[in-house]
Amino acid sequence: MLKHFAELLKFKLSVTVVFSATVGYLLGFDNFDVYQFLCLIFGGFLVTGSANAFNQIIEVEKDKLMQRTLVRPLPKGNLSVLQATIFALFTFLLGLLILNEINPQGTFYGIMSKSSFFGLISIFLYVLSYTPLKRVSTISIFVGAIPGAIPFLLGYVAATDDFGLAAGILFAIQFFWQFPHFIAIAWVQHNDYKKAGFKMLFGGEKSKYPAFIAVLTSIIMTLVSVLPYYYVNELNLSFFAFLLILILGIWFTLKSIKLYKRLDDITARNLMVSSFIYLPIMQIIYVMDRFLS
Repeated sequence: MLKHFAELLKFKLSVTVVFSATVGYLLGFDNFDVYQFLCLIFGGFLVTGSANAFNQIIEVEKDKLMQRTLVRPLPKGNLSVLQATIFALFTFLLGLLILNEINPQGTFYGIMSKSSFFGLISIFLYVLSYTPLKRVSTISIFVGAIPGAIPFLLGYVAATDDFGLAAGILFAIQFFWQFPHFIAIAWVQHNDYKKAGFKMLFGGEKSKYPAFIAVLTSIIMTLVSVLPYYYVNELNLSFFAFLLILILGIWFTLKSIKLYKRLDDITARNLMVSSFIYLPIMQIIYVMDRFLS
């Protein structure tokens, strides 16, 4: 039974999201606070996991139609919708309470900390906007990119208790990264998504249109990722880090350009894998540059 609840949380995905949040914290802190750092990790993991659980509850009937999702605990009948809902609510509330321990003095209207607020916004956008919009329009990708980009920002805000230009830059990098990432996944899983009635590929077919969006957003992401070298003193990239991040961004952009030229599943899969490689390496370069330069 515990195994099935863990599957609801999508452990690997949740860990990836928390990694972005911890990087954001490491880029922002002046005085490292172990307690607040642990609150960020556990609170962030629970809020992300609850969003994944709510997503599966809402899409249980759709998940039965797709090969990739048939093995999830709800379609297989390993858990009931009621059990999953109680678990998702519990993890959601516990996660918010833990995030609320981070800089509780800097609250929104005396209600919750900034970290808890961004966690709340993230889950609302993901569950109440992105999830239902997937069946309506590809605008869901734009909407889904917002909660997907919040963890990087949330970590920085948790460390600084401030939402400024540096936090916005970190948000923008991860926001634009998600378009080629989503497009590659939607391309590879197009037939499965179509069976379930999900509109996840721009233009509705494997064509130059979604590939062009992947190229455009990859270029914007690359440009935004090197902005701190020129303008954002709080992040303060060294020339060496600037060069590495620029080369990494160009490499990723070339993967998108290759999809635009070839328009095949193999190239889309390569872009998808590249997106998983690009993000953590870029983030690690940022962190290493802060502590080594």
